[in-house]
Amino acid sequence: MIRPPTIPEGASPSVVCLGLSALDRIWRVEVPFSGGSEKIRAGQHLTEPGGMAANAAVAVARLGGTASFWGRAGADEAGRLMAESFAAEGVDTSQFCLFEDGASSVSGVIVDEQGERQIVNFRGHYPVDPGWLPLTSLSADCVLADPRWPEGAQALFAEARRRGIPTVLDGDVADTYVFECLLPLTDHAIFSEPGLRGFGGEDMDSALERAAKFGCRMVAVTRGGDGLLWQDHSGRHHMPAPSVQIVDTTAAGDVFHGAYAFAIGARLGISGALGFASSVAALKCTRPGGRASIPSLDDLKSS
Repeated sequence: MIRPPTIPEGASPSVVCLGLSALDRIWRVEVPFSGGSEKIRAGQHLTEPGGMAANAAVAVARLGGTASFWGRAGADEAGRLMAESFAAEGVDTSQFCLFEDGASSVSGVIVDEQGERQIVNFRGHYPVDPGWLPLTSLSADCVLADPRWPEGAQALFAEARRRGIPTVLDGDVADTYVFECLLPLTDHAIFSEPGLRGFGGEDMDSALERAAKFGCRMVAVTRGGDGLLWQDHSGRHHMPAPSVQIVDTTAAGDVFHGAYAFAIGARLGISGALGFASSVAALKCTRPGGRASIPSLDDLKSS
């Protein structure tokens, strides 16, 4: 069952999303690779833009927010396709830089009949210096970053802190030093299970506690069908996942983060924002595709 949205009518928070934009090449299969040298047959193949912060920005736009994507790509075919897709979604790309000597990030995604996926990603090649970002004119209701461009995320979060803008971190798998740099600047840290396990160890409670010691207002871990755990000043909490028929989990975590940043920007509390994000991500999982299946606020209201 999908929880009804609790966003105030007409809310249109402004959210800056910084990080990875990738071009996803998706193959739908009956069963995924089992290991070793083998061939499998795909029933469908498609190409669509993706990436954690990029999909989050599209989620914000489809929910009715004002979304800006800050990131990097190469001035190649993949980069141009991604820029065109952002424009079609109404996402501001004035700070999406296509570097002439860069190479865009490209992912191969294998999706099986249960909606589970395997991903191989080339993270791209471009300058790391974030000095070109317009931080002195930063204006937003919330900012979000994934860990794929830590230099940019650190600069954005530091400026957001100075301006009192809430910061949301997509805690996907990354090197420990990345989280150690970003968590002290993070208000809302939301990890995937692999991301939190890599940072804090196998025990989720202990890992949450370790992350919380960096001073975040809230630390959470999403666990798919098992719902999510989170910790704030009032203690440890659990929220069950909405009960839906899973078709495709591609981009579900990205959508969750984008919806959460949208809700925080709309001034929802932590519990309300987590419930809203869970509902949006769950509805996405009932549809095939990644970015193409991100729901709108009207979709959520009618589900």
